Formats: sequence, structure tokens, C-alpha cells
Amino acid sequence: MEEWVRLIQEIGFPIVVSFYLLNRIETKLEAIHTALVTINHQ
Repeated sequence: MEEWVRLIQEIGFPIVVSFYLLNRIETKLEAIHTALVTINHQ
């Protein structure tokens, strides 16, 4: 938790939120990609 507070203080709240959301979206996109590749190979 302390590292989140330090990040917010150093680079700002909007940037931290953007990185967090991009990280969450990335994992979902990887799952979608895997599913599409699996469907394509069948």
C-alpha cells in the first residue's frame, strides 16, 4: 500500500489510475487473444 501512496505522490493520481486500468485491460486482452487463437486452430 505504501508503494501506491508513493507513486501517487510522485507522478499524480490520474497517471496511477491510467496505469492500473491499462494493466487490468491487458490481462483481459490476453485472455481474449488466447480464446481467439484456440478457436482459429480448431
